[in-house]
Amino acid sequence: MKKLIILVALLTIFSSCSEDEAEAIVTTDYYGKWTLVSMSGSFQNSGTTGTAMAWQEFYLFNTNGTFTKSRERNGVKTTLSGTYTTTTQSDGIYFELTYPNDSEIIGSCYGNQKEVLYLTANNSLSSTWSYCDGPGLEYKK
Repeated sequence: MKKLIILVALLTIFSSCSEDEAEAIVTTDYYGKWTLVSMSGSFQNSGTTGTAMAWQEFYLFNTNGTFTKSRERNGVKTTLSGTYTTTTQSDGIYFELTYPNDSEIIGSCYGNQKEVLYLTANNSLSSTWSYCDGPGLEYKK
């Protein structure tokens, strides 16, 4: 019954949107694995990709509102899981990730076991950590 209610709700949403809005909803398929593809610093030409990056990492977003983040740096692999919510703002879709405990792999300006990412126009996922002098991180599905 719950699946039927969800299906009816989705059909209602899609039928009430304009064509542009419906396309935007369809292109927000963010579930799955997002792998770090580039890293940049605050200096011009400080970007790195591939094995030249300081670490390798990925996010795995599940449909039930949970995620896993895994980072490998200097041969040490660290994995954390938590929950996430999404919000749609005028400039795009934002993801707020909440971790159950503190860890060095949380890329945050606030130090509160939360991390914020956003979906860019070119279908990549970017970290907001760069807003407070952290590295610019870009992920691709």
